[in-house]
Amino acid sequence: MAANYDYEEAPGTYDDVNRQDLGYDPNFVPDSVKSFVVHLYRHIREKNVYEIHQMYDISFQTLSDRLFKDTPWPSVDAVAHYVDNDQVFCLLYREMWFRHLYARLSPTLKQRIDSWDNYCSLFQVVLHRVVNMQLPNQWLWDMVDEFVYQFQSFCQYRAKMKNKTEQEIALLRQFDQAWNVYGVLNYLQAFVEKSNIIQILEQEKEGGEQFTANDGYDYSGGSNVLKVLGYFSMVGLLRVHCLLGDYQTGLKCLLPIDISQQGVYTSVVGSHIATIYHYGFANLMMRRYVEAIREFNKILLYIYKTKQYHQKSPQYEQILKKNEQMYALLAICLSLCPQAKLVEETVNSQLREKYGEKMARMQRYDDEAFAIYDELFSYACPKFITPSAPSFEEPLVNYNQDAYRLQLKLFLYEVKQQQLLSSVRTFLKVYSTISLGKLANYMEVDEPTLRSILFTYKHKTHAVDSDGKITSNADLDFYIDDDMIHVVESKPVKRYGDYFLRQIVKLEGVVTDMDRIKLE
Repeated sequence: MAANYDYEEAPGTYDDVNRQDLGYDPNFVPDSVKSFVVHLYRHIREKNVYEIHQMYDISFQTLSDRLFKDTPWPSVDAVAHYVDNDQVFCLLYREMWFRHLYARLSPTLKQRIDSWDNYCSLFQVVLHRVVNMQLPNQWLWDMVDEFVYQFQSFCQYRAKMKNKTEQEIALLRQFDQAWNVYGVLNYLQAFVEKSNIIQILEQEKEGGEQFTANDGYDYSGGSNVLKVLGYFSMVGLLRVHCLLGDYQTGLKCLLPIDISQQGVYTSVVGSHIATIYHYGFANLMMRRYVEAIREFNKILLYIYKTKQYHQKSPQYEQILKKNEQMYALLAICLSLCPQAKLVEETVNSQLREKYGEKMARMQRYDDEAFAIYDELFSYACPKFITPSAPSFEEPLVNYNQDAYRLQLKLFLYEVKQQQLLSSVRTFLKVYSTISLGKLANYMEVDEPTLRSILFTYKHKTHAVDSDGKITSNADLDFYIDDDMIHVVESKPVKRYGDYFLRQIVKLEGVVTDMDRIKLE
């Protein structure tokens, strides 16, 4: 096991521990790092996926915490001769080097551009050469995830033009193709197409492939790198399109993956959570509230049951943050589309604890309610980007918030349109039949206005799904016949199983308490 290697467990030498006091030297390679890169290189050549995963997921983090808390790792030039100057390994090492830099420090503009160049070189190798490697799914997911994150980070950085130095502006002009949105989308799409992953998933449904059953790994001696990168790139495309506000295209990119089933995307917890977060958010913005509620409910239940197993993971804080954001999005969905029957009691209990009071206020649709919608959306939404290059003309202005403000404006406009629908729903829940005149009188509007409101209700409670079919988000429906409104309310399915399971747990607790009592 990698956990037993001396580079991880051995105490640092005097030079290892105290070199940070002397300043960062990119050419200084501690013995533990030499051992790390030599072992990692050997395991990659031997396709020992288990040991690669142990070293990548555990040893790299351990060394980072011990030796490189606030400095970069040694430069690739300093370690290259330990790995026979292998080009692919050096590209992989630099990818990890930049990821560590982004996580622990603040990258300079030159470093952001260099990271883009490294991704381009690495991706060109994977796309156009025979890469005979097996890498862990975790590493391949992190590669796609970090690629999209650095693109997002660069767009946000570039959009803050106000305090840029002349040198930074000159660099932005010179390297205007770095992190270009078309380049990012082209690489992700190229992985999808070159890997033939869509065809592989289709053949798998017919029993012709074992991609999901093998978690994407190739046990016949081949490579999993291109196929799994193609698979995760579909999630990456969803994420990029969400950042751009193009939700329909994003969902279309994810269509080949059946998220109602376990898949390779669920084999990595970060991929699982990111997929459902962006999928749910895109559905929310397209008014497919029922689908968003269903998926948020499933992932929140999964996190609730498994989060204790990820406490030592470097992604633990990110898991908790996404968990809180998805509860906020679920609160929005249920306020706009009251479908509590779709939510498990465990999730519902957590939701009421976190947002019960705010959800009650959100139903009033007054200024305070809109402020809460604004607050929850701002907290839970992705960090939207403006991908276009800045204007270098004076005066220089910041535009990093423009995309977010536009999406917030569109969302609040949708919420305001739902204002009248809340009162319509309240009345329709009371009656099984009611005349148009009577309902118009109750709502203090004339009949033509009421008809418009009812048409709006029909429109806003229906959405077009991914198959182009019109589906209802409403928990009640109605039709009008001879100026009479006939209400059809869907009956919630009673979950007797949940009730009995809770009672069984209580009974077991009582029995345990009784066993502790010693009878005289």
